[in-house]
Amino acid sequence: MTGAFLAALEKVGGVAVCCGTLQQAVACLAERVRGPLLLPPSPSLQRLDLAGQLRAAGVEVVSADFHQRAPAAGAGLTGANFAIAATGTVVLESTAEATRLATTLPEQHFVLLDPRKIVADSSAAVPLLRQLHARLPQTFLAYITGPSRTADIERVLTIGVHGPKELYVLLCEGVSDDLLES
Repeated sequence: MTGAFLAALEKVGGVAVCCGTLQQAVACLAERVRGPLLLPPSPSLQRLDLAGQLRAAGVEVVSADFHQRAPAAGAGLTGANFAIAATGTVVLESTAEATRLATTLPEQHFVLLDPRKIVADSSAAVPLLRQLHARLPQTFLAYITGPSRTADIERVLTIGVHGPKELYVLLCEGVSDDLLES
């Protein structure tokens, strides 16, 4: 399923980076992030001490005061609950304001995704969505399919008007295989 996800992500303008280890993912982020990086709370990313590793690699990490600091951030980093191979879509529980800010304000959005969290299609996602809503009935979910795009200005496709201009999905085994954990 990873191959199908990679192909679909590329078609919608996203960039996949296969990272064999978490250290490679940190190095990739350190190389590509432009400006401060918003890092909202996430169970899997906190367990990995990603903020500490990124700071050690020279990345300016914003992990507090999101409302104040988000407008100046160059990038946001989130995990994902799961991804849909058929469309190249990343699905993320985004009820927390910090998560919504990290996925919409900066020009770059990075997603750290364990390849074991890729499901085939929307039908395969239905049981997961039911479980998410049973656990958190008042949940906001974001379906992120490529960089932000719109064609509502004179029918000209424009990237990045209503969100990030760049979407990177960093595939890294061992991040989290829990399909309900971001």
